[in-house]
Parts: sequence; structure tokens; C-alpha cells
Amino acid sequence: MSVLAEVSGNIGAIGYGLAAIGPGIGVGIIFGQGVQAIARQPEAYNLIRQNMLLGFVLTEALALIGLVAPFIYR
Repeated sequence: MSVLAEVSGNIGAIGYGLAAIGPGIGVGIIFGQGVQAIARQPEAYNLIRQNMLLGFVLTEALALIGLVAPFIYR
């Protein structure tokens, strides 16, 4: 006897929900380590902040690509 489960709806939404975990963790690590670095070396604030924001932008760009990809590749 075989039982088959049927999944209806947009599977891409589930995939993106799972894929959003990675960038969420990445942003948390970036800002956590950035604040810790600024606390250790306050004189390097501008350089650390610049690198922290660059890492944030690149991480969020990957998250946005993951959001758009299911709509492009159906």
C-alpha cells in the first residue's frame, strides 16, 4: 500500500524561506563582529564601519537574488 502526499501551491516560497536563513545568519555575524571590533579598536571606527556595511550590502544582494530567482526560473 502506497501513500502519496500532494503538495499544492508555490514551492518557491518555501525554498526562499529556507534560503533566507543563510543571509539572516550572515547579517547577524557581520554586525556582531563589527561591533566587537569597534569596541576593541575605536580608532578604526570608519574603516570597520565601511567594511561592515559593504559586507551587509553583499549579503542582502544574495538574499534579493534568492527572492527574485523563483519568479524568473519557473
